[in-house]
Amino acid sequence: MSHTSRAVIWATPVFVGASSHYDLLILGSGSTAFAAATRAKDLGKTAVMVEERTLGGTCVNRGCLPSKNLIAAAKLVYDMRHPRYSGLTPVEAPVNFPALIAQKDEVIAGYREQHYTSLLADDTQAAQRPNPTQVVTGRATLIDPHAAEVTAADGSVRRLTGRQALIATGSHAVIPDLPGLSETPYLTSDLLTSQEAAELTELPESLVIIGGGYIALELGQFFARMGAQVTILERSGRILKDYEPEVSSALTQVLRDEGIQALTRATVVSVRGDERQVSVTADVRGQRQELSAAKLLVATGRAPNTGDLGLERVGVQLDERGAVIVDEELRTSAPHIWAAGDVIGGQTESQMATPVGARDGGIAASNALTGAHQRVNHRVIPRAIFTDPQVGVVGLTDREANAAGIVCICNSVPLSAVPRAGATRDTRGMVKLVLEAATRRVVGTSMVGADAAEVIQIAAMAMRFNATADDLIDQLFVYPTMAEALKIAAISFTRDVWTLSCCAS
Repeated sequence: MSHTSRAVIWATPVFVGASSHYDLLILGSGSTAFAAATRAKDLGKTAVMVEERTLGGTCVNRGCLPSKNLIAAAKLVYDMRHPRYSGLTPVEAPVNFPALIAQKDEVIAGYREQHYTSLLADDTQAAQRPNPTQVVTGRATLIDPHAAEVTAADGSVRRLTGRQALIATGSHAVIPDLPGLSETPYLTSDLLTSQEAAELTELPESLVIIGGGYIALELGQFFARMGAQVTILERSGRILKDYEPEVSSALTQVLRDEGIQALTRATVVSVRGDERQVSVTADVRGQRQELSAAKLLVATGRAPNTGDLGLERVGVQLDERGAVIVDEELRTSAPHIWAAGDVIGGQTESQMATPVGARDGGIAASNALTGAHQRVNHRVIPRAIFTDPQVGVVGLTDREANAAGIVCICNSVPLSAVPRAGATRDTRGMVKLVLEAATRRVVGTSMVGADAAEVIQIAAMAMRFNATADDLIDQLFVYPTMAEALKIAAISFTRDVWTLSCCAS
């Protein structure tokens, strides 16, 4: 499979009413775009989305949904082979990889139908439904602040106009400039896609992954648990370099315990190979190494989809990373044009995450169509990495708090101090709190552990309402739960948590 084999699947069905003029012209059809279109409909306005690829965008088709489906399957396989309890016999679980991919495609198709296609109006319904939301398939190029030309798969061109426009085109995998890469077959996260040429339907025997971020780790552990030999190459000194060092350390140990070779301070020098085998030459901590595998996965981050949209023509300014520059109301530098979701990158302290885009899409539509002047608030954005154990983070790291001028105090606790972790015989991980020293207000939380993606929601709510460590201590937590880790971490600032009675009292 090569980077040149990408196929375009046109979003289906194509819904186009008699009118080509709308209140809101939206480029994209992912979670951000749908949130905006839904808000427009609620406001009694008309909206049209333009989608080049598959209806629903990245999350449902080749991102969040398929990855979590497959990761959960891999956990079942791993737990059967490695039961944590004495008295349970390991069971070998044969994996039919093509069948696993087929069920993933079924899940995607069903979800896309329920949460995307069913919300649209076709030609026969458009006249009957008030303010129908429609989608046009093709590549859109803005030709003025109110109009776009859409080129369909057959080469035909259609002109759409809108009183207001929203850029919600999402992001794509970053491809580094490496010697030999353009001539070498490689995979990206698009391997998770459904019914496209980029979809990986056969399990590779081995895999080299360039990158040490969340995509590299989630997919690396997935393939390793399916039976592939996996090597991860991270250029910096640790995986998840922007997370707390304790998070990186805990997860590195987990991956290595599972047989994954995680090499840090590894700079890729060149790559070469064909469909049968690839070779990566890298300098690993000053030593030249040659690494071979059946497949190469490039997972070096994501970048906004802003190329070839005609943004310069209509006066939409981009930052140095190619993200659309917006103000706190998500207005761009061009009249009548707004932007939200991954396409704005880190503007207004945003993060590339599906729920952020979904919320901001609605805000952008309200501001565009009613002049609501609502400002986005990206202070509290919980994030999760769906490795096993999971990673959950919200707010600032220790380093970020110091850089922001916050005098902070920090403490971390191993999950072996959490009763639930001991009861379920899975004490891998830790939890860390970052507090403002003067007030003990929680400004950041990081956790590695079972159900961390769920627990971090509590920390996010605490941050939203400016809760302190004392608020966490005073809160009653169900016993025994992983959420109790937050209370134990809060107690650790003033007491020895190893001397607590049950229920962290």
